[in-house]
Amino acid sequence: MSRTSANPLVTVVGLDAAGAALHPALAPALAAAGLVVGAARHLAAVAVPAGVDTVVLGPLAPAVDRLSVAVAAGVPAVVLASGDPGLFGIVRRLRAAGLPLRVVPAVSSVAAAFARAGLPWDGAAVVTAHGRDPRPALNACRALPLVAVLTAPGAGAAELGAGLVGWPRRLLVAEHLGTDAERVRAVTPAQAATETWSDPHVLLSHADTNTATDVAPADAASGRVAPGGMRSDNQPAAAPAGGWALPEGRYAHRDSMITKSEVRALVVARLRPRLGRLIWDVGAGSGSVGIECALLGAAVLAVEQDAASAATIRDNAAAHAVTVRVVVGRAPAALVGLPEPDAVFVGGGGVDVVPAVVARRPERVVLTLAALDRVAPAVGLLRAAGYTVEGSQLSAARLADLPGGSIRLAATNPVVVLTGERP
Repeated sequence: MSRTSANPLVTVVGLDAAGAALHPALAPALAAAGLVVGAARHLAAVAVPAGVDTVVLGPLAPAVDRLSVAVAAGVPAVVLASGDPGLFGIVRRLRAAGLPLRVVPAVSSVAAAFARAGLPWDGAAVVTAHGRDPRPALNACRALPLVAVLTAPGAGAAELGAGLVGWPRRLLVAEHLGTDAERVRAVTPAQAATETWSDPHVLLSHADTNTATDVAPADAASGRVAPGGMRSDNQPAAAPAGGWALPEGRYAHRDSMITKSEVRALVVARLRPRLGRLIWDVGAGSGSVGIECALLGAAVLAVEQDAASAATIRDNAAAHAVTVRVVVGRAPAALVGLPEPDAVFVGGGGVDVVPAVVARRPERVVLTLAALDRVAPAVGLLRAAGYTVEGSQLSAARLADLPGGSIRLAATNPVVVLTGERP
């Protein structure tokens, strides 16, 4: 075995976010170290031996350079970090630099926050808004029943709370965990948006099953979501076990006003739903397209002008144990003020909705059109807005029984599927 793997020269030690005693491995690591790296608060919390060089973390690159020099010279080093440094922490960056590591984790801020809340978190999604676009973290909170977010200045509880207004969520904000200034508060998204929060803090978002709006109640029979809105498995955004492009009979719908399963399969593939994305389902009808996007981990906002159909969407979402936010109104006017989408499906409203949709600049726009005279205008609008367009006509024929045991093919109505993609 090489020296690098057997005796790594860089020991990364987590300081417990729950406020427990220092790990027993820390003292001998410090005693042997020639270099100690950490944030100012971490260096102040430990007994660094006299004469040992220290680097206060600010920009990470200079610290990595110092560590690389120490490793090349055979000098042991200690890196101090918060909680579990392998959870969206410094371990990733040090590994990318090729440094030989021994990691001694402590209780992470996420684990500590769930402990303070008295909640299990084996079915939770853990995401970060630190140092990146916060929208995927926000959309994960919109989509999933239990999410922990590592926040950052400008992407914290206030900003995430503002983005969750209209979604049935409760938030728990844990500030300064493990310190004398620790504060843990349960708030609504609207309350979070109006508060000033101290950094660092962790946000937990969980489904509010007491809110009688657009939330799907827990479906314990599915085996995916337990009472209280928390998943009972360990796959918070896994592909649905029951599949997708489900038969129309799996949804309540009025007068066959539902995207047929063969068409839905292509539409969902074109929308590319996944955790961190927000999908609009405009003219949602039964909500089948949006619900299948939600089953694949996306946050979904359905727009439907008919109040009875909107109620059906809520019922269908409940039956499939997903959250779909429903906006009752006629597009394009109903689209004003809605959060920015990553992709949009226009199943109702037709060509008249396209200008308002492309004005929001989603990555992808998918339309289904039954009337051929609407195809060319829709293509023209998408291209004029700078989208590349592809399209296909789908016509399925399904097996149907005949008297006497014979089988025939029963044709479904042909549909044109257009996909506009922003370069």
